[in-house]
Parts: sequence; C-alpha cells; structure tokens
Amino acid sequence: MEKPYEDDFVRPDLKEFGSYNAHTSPDTLKQRFGLSLDEIIKLDANENPFGCLPAVTQALAGCKNYSIYPDAGQTKLRNAIALYAGVEPERIVAGAGSDQLIDLLLRLTVRPGDEIINLPPTFGMYSFYARLSGARVIEVERDPDFGIDADAVEKQITPKTRMVFIANPNNPSGNLCSRGQIKQLLESGRTIVVDEAYYEFSRETVADWVGSYPNLIILRTFSKWAGLAGLRIGYGIFDSGTAAYLMRIKDPYNINTAAQTAALAALAHKAELYVQVKTILYEKERLFNHLAGIDGIQPYPSTANFILCSCISCDAPEIVAELKNRGILVRYFDHPRLKNFIRISVGKPEHNDILVETLKEILGEGNSW
Repeated sequence: MEKPYEDDFVRPDLKEFGSYNAHTSPDTLKQRFGLSLDEIIKLDANENPFGCLPAVTQALAGCKNYSIYPDAGQTKLRNAIALYAGVEPERIVAGAGSDQLIDLLLRLTVRPGDEIINLPPTFGMYSFYARLSGARVIEVERDPDFGIDADAVEKQITPKTRMVFIANPNNPSGNLCSRGQIKQLLESGRTIVVDEAYYEFSRETVADWVGSYPNLIILRTFSKWAGLAGLRIGYGIFDSGTAAYLMRIKDPYNINTAAQTAALAALAHKAELYVQVKTILYEKERLFNHLAGIDGIQPYPSTANFILCSCISCDAPEIVAELKNRGILVRYFDHPRLKNFIRISVGKPEHNDILVETLKEILGEGNSW
C-alpha cells in the first residue's frame, strides 16, 4: 500500500496532536434538535449574554472603510487601549483574540528543547500553543481548591523555562492568585504571563507593575465584558521592547477593520459596559445562591462571570447531555481534575432561572429554590 502523502508532509510531533475542545455552536444544536436560536440558552463560553452595545452596532453599520486594509500599526486602537489600561501606547499590542498573542509570544521566544510551565486545570490554550510551538509543557497541578503553590512552581523553573502562564482569575475555577504569589514568581526572572481575561469582573490586576518588571506580560480580551467574542479581539500589556518585537512578527493586518471599529466604540462607551458588568455580577451571586440550594450541586466561589460546580451525587457528562437535549449549553472539561464538574456562564436573569429549574427537574425531588 502506498504511504499517505501527509506521513512525510506533517511534522512527526503533530501527528497525534489533539484539537482544542471548543464549545458547541448554537447552529449545531439547532440542526440536531430542531430548536430555534431563540430557544437555545448558551451558558458555555463565558460570553456577555447582553451582546455588544447599540453604540458598537451603530459604529459598525456606519463604518465606510471595509474595502480598505486596516491600520497595520493599530495606532488609534493602541492609544485608546493604553488610555483605558493606564499604560503607554508602546506597551500595547492587539491580537485576534488574546489567543493569537499567546501564539505570537511562543513563536517569538521558544527554541527547541525549551519549556513552559502550566498550572492545570486552567485555560487550555496555553498548553495547546506551547505544544504546537514545540515546547515541552511542565505541569504543576493546582491544589484541591484550585490555588497555586508558588514554591512548587519555582522548583520547576530551569534554564530551559521560557514562560509561566497564570490565568487570573483562573478559568474554569474562577479563583484569584495573590499578588504576593505573582511577585514571587516575577522575581525568579522568568517571563510570567498573567492572563486577566476576566479583569473587568474581578477588578484585580497587576498592570501597575509593568514598569517595574520587564518580565511581566498581561493579557486581556474584549470577548467577555464587551460582548465582542465573535469579532476576535484582545490585547496584551508588555515591556515596550517585547511589544516592538511582537509588532514586527504579527500578521500585518491581524485586527480587521470591523474589530478595530467595535473595540474603539466599546471603549468610548465603557461606562455603559460597566453597567452590564454590574448586572452580570449581581446575577452571578443570585445564581450561586440558587445553585448552592440544589442537592447534588456544589458551586465554587468565583470572581469571574462563570461558576464552576462539582456534581456531588450526579454524573456531570450526563447532566451536560440532558441540559443540551433541552437546549441549554454548559461547559464540561475532559480533564482528570474536572471529571465531575460543570462550568456555568452567567446568563440573563430569565436564562439563569430556567437553568436552575431544569437542573432541579433533572436531579429529581428534594430540591428547593
């Protein structure tokens, strides 16, 4: 039998490479179960349930430059983000989602034999892009409450360590790493990437340290708080030298005109977005209290816009499947530490109510709300 062409074409280390387990598309659910998009309650990807602001929609409709390449230098966007983040524009680089910036950072720094340190269970794209770049992933497991052990991380740092990735708040657990732990790791001299994707919900940041620690990198996104997940736009705060290198190696037009327009409009109306954030945080507390009252479900406190739940007396994959059958999407992670956990994004009040009532029905009698 003739050998398949791809046997020689594909990198040997990528032949067994697994894809990222992304969330279920509402269109897929619509086709499978015959549900309309209005009947689907999407609580699986930590998106803003209220969508983008009307001002963003108006800005997109009024844009006249879709036939022209966007500004490769991201000048207006970097200036606006810098003002919002309280840093200099030369420290900012925008990406097609913060995912792209993770990819670019690893391309910029990783050499054969290099290592990155990952703190699972956490956001899957750190290890995904590290392995894609050829780096060895050293995993330092979080404790039973999903906290990190900075001393244990330090023990794994070697001359081959290029980066340590810390999601803060952590996804999917929603808890924070302390500033003291981050500072301890920064003082190791290795590059520490602090992913603040949920900063607008937690209001915790180490952005005030970027001038003191050139080895500190902060990642953020417009996907969660600003309702722009579908436009794929995030940004990083870097040492100005690192930012300059990233601007050189990124795709020239990596942020399209629509995404730049939407992000600028969102920043111009951030006060309105923070009203939404406040509503989501209120709903998170309300949802947490109701989940805590359901027999068999143990929610974990969260500083983000989602709640991780342990399924104490029920099977998490079965719960996820039954919810999906009823048009409700929540997140399940095929990870050894999360075999019987589900993550629920905070939705609109009426969607949170339906979720709780449906969980009560699935889990049977004995639950009170």
